[in-house]
Amino acid sequence: MTTSHPDEDAILPPGGVAFTSFLTLYCHAMDAESKHPILHDTKSIEIAAAFDGMLADSVDTLAQNIRSRRIRSDIVTHIAMRAKKYDEYVQEFLGTFPHGVVVNIGCGFDSRFVRIDNGLVQYYDLDLPEIMAIRSRFFTDSDRYHSIASSILEFSWINAISGHHGPFLFLAEGVFMYLPENDVRDLVRRLTQMFPGSELVCEVVNKKWLSGIYRRIVEFKLQRELHLGLDVTYQSGLAHSNEMEEWDLRIRFLDDWSYLDSYQGRFLWLRVLRHVQFIRYTQWTVHYRLG
Repeated sequence: MTTSHPDEDAILPPGGVAFTSFLTLYCHAMDAESKHPILHDTKSIEIAAAFDGMLADSVDTLAQNIRSRRIRSDIVTHIAMRAKKYDEYVQEFLGTFPHGVVVNIGCGFDSRFVRIDNGLVQYYDLDLPEIMAIRSRFFTDSDRYHSIASSILEFSWINAISGHHGPFLFLAEGVFMYLPENDVRDLVRRLTQMFPGSELVCEVVNKKWLSGIYRRIVEFKLQRELHLGLDVTYQSGLAHSNEMEEWDLRIRFLDDWSYLDSYQGRFLWLRVLRHVQFIRYTQWTVHYRLG
């Protein structure tokens, strides 16, 4: 895997769900540059530094905020903790299946393969063509690392991984809530059918945030506070952690995780909130076996 610098026209137009990849990247970089990093994603520092110059002339508020590292500390902490937990899910999976196949759905500019590579895994990063075009300036495919430029919902990408015997681990970190519920359900059912015995780890939000006053709160946060674009909102969610079992009889809930579970000693008061169901199950991660 090699590194280069993006061309001037490589940066995505500001706004929209795809631009959340930049926010996540810069959160990783800010965490890695801190005195007590959670994730230690040093690759993100390198990539963010390459983007700084490209974003310098942008008039977009989000672009200027991330370039200037004006991101709330709680958001940086949350995103770093989430990425670390997903790394742990992969490491646990590879501890049992060292030759397994990991598919990172909606990878953005994440460098998880660098962090978890055990020398045996087959690893796939999947995202929109415009994202993968930029990634190609920082990451190069190899015999075990593969990139797929495709919409998540164009199921042709599944053909690219179907030649492996598996077992498979599918990751969807900060992705599904931006997709229509029917599309998420169709994708999960398709994976269940085609890759029996695989595992899925994905982040979800509570369905209550999809309507009424809760939806307006979400849209204010995403569109006005984070400046992700006026069309960015949550489109799908779960009512409870094992809801996907209702989508297909072959789906089995394994466990879930909230970032409140992982706060260290200095955030002990926040760990108490994990026992408050309303708060714990606002935005969290679920882990399933498919098939």
